[in-house]
Order: sequence, then structure tokens, then C-alpha cells
Amino acid sequence: MNRRPTLLAALTLTAAAALTLSACGSDDSPKGSDNDKIAGADTGSDTSASPTASAPASAGRPKIDLPSDVTYEFEWKKTGDAQKDAVLSDAEQRIRAVDMAIARQDPLDKGYRFYSEGTAAAESQKYIREFVDHKARTTGLTRYYNESLTIKDDGTAALVYCEDQSKAFNKFLKTGKTDVTPVTKDSYVVYAGTLRKNDKGVWVTERLISQRGSAKCQP
Repeated sequence: MNRRPTLLAALTLTAAAALTLSACGSDDSPKGSDNDKIAGADTGSDTSASPTASAPASAGRPKIDLPSDVTYEFEWKKTGDAQKDAVLSDAEQRIRAVDMAIARQDPLDKGYRFYSEGTAAAESQKYIREFVDHKARTTGLTRYYNESLTIKDDGTAALVYCEDQSKAFNKFLKTGKTDVTPVTKDSYVVYAGTLRKNDKGVWVTERLISQRGSAKCQP
């Protein structure tokens, strides 16, 4: 079973995003046949592992504290456009906040709910609940790259990006065992999301779709 299930709902893409994704669809079913493994379980033997450094909380934003074995490489480039850079920053914080909720084993953690609304928030809750039910969390290094961002005329943002899960695995809290799985084409996932700036000035993710094994994301 792959590290991270794609439990996120479909959205309407801009023409540019649709061309980039080329028939990206939502993938609600974790891969593999081992029911004892959960796609995307977090690292560490328990939820009390020492946290990694996180971006400082500001303007009421939640502080993101993660176990030290949960790390990232965000290769998203600064655009020089303040609005676009804010979208990328808040999208990154949402990703971290979801992993924090998994580490805390809390499907209602306020961190990810600060950065997501609507369908994306509801599906994230289901995703986190799956980890809680399996008493598991994520571990290892996850890389994000090949981003494409468009601000639409209605003020929403369309963000497409790739995720490399080849060095990220599931870790089970009861046994401390990490399930190291082989790297395949499905270790690489493409995402497309719609974000909107809320009344707090935060770019919240409202909808998200994903596709494993996308040619766009292969090394």
C-alpha cells in the first residue's frame, strides 16, 4: 500500500491546469492488498517524538509542530508576486498541518482546518481518521516540485504540483515498525487544487484532486 492515499474531492480546473494534468482524476482507494497497512502513515513510534522547526505562527495562524522524522523538500520557487507567493506558502502550511493532525491522531485538529474548507477539509478529516483507525502516522522525506499556479479572474487560485513519496513511509504507533515499500511509478502523485482567500487573509484549499503514477511527476 502506498504512503499517502488520495482521498480528496474533484474540482473544476482552469484550462491551463487541465492541460497540465491531462485527465487527472480523484483516487479514493489506497493501493495494495494488505489491510494492516495504511497509505501515508506518519513516522515515529509515538506521537511524542520531538518536533521539527516550523514556520512561526503569526496573525492567529496555528503553530505547526511535527515529529523530527517528518521532513519535507519544497522545491516551489518564489514568483516575486506577493499574491502567488502567499498562495504557495499557505498551501505548504496545509500539507504540514495535515501531517501534524496525523501525528497527533486528531481528525479534528485545528491546524489543517485553518488552511482548508469545504470538500477539502471534509476529505482531509476522513484521511486523517484512516491513520487514527490504524494507529499509524507518516515518516520520512516527502518532496514537492513542478508547481504551476494561476490566479483566476474570480479571485481563486488554481495550483498544480507533484509529490514524491519514494522516501516517505507508514509507521505504526503500537509496534514502532516502519513499512519500507519499494519505489514504483505510483510513488509519484500529481495534485490540482482550488484555493480561495478567506476573510482572515488566508488562502484556504477548498477542493483537491490527485492522480498516482502521473507522467508529469515521474523522475
